Amino acid sequence: MMSRFLILSLLLATCAIAFASDPSPLQDFCVADPKNPVLVNGVVCKDPKLVKADDFLFRGLNMMGNTSNDVGSNVTPVTVADVGFRPKIYTH
Repeated sequence: MMSRFLILSLLLATCAIAFASDPSPLQDFCVADPKNPVLVNGVVCKDPKLVKADDFLFRGLNMMGNTSNDVGSNVTPVTVADVGFRPKIYTH
């Protein structure tokens, strides 16, 4: 009886996760088009056909930071705004 309950619980949990996921998250993105004069929630998204790999690139992680601290390391935080996504990446 306990094994049936366990199997049923695992099956229901798996189904819940499967139904809650986005079917194609790789297709849902929005790269800001700052040159567009029309503003919708701040900026308008570029046409997906015009998006390039450089739109997802942050230059600056290759530069050496100040490591003269007690730990001897430096952390360079990179946020979505630094890479150039406004309004950020969407996965609906």
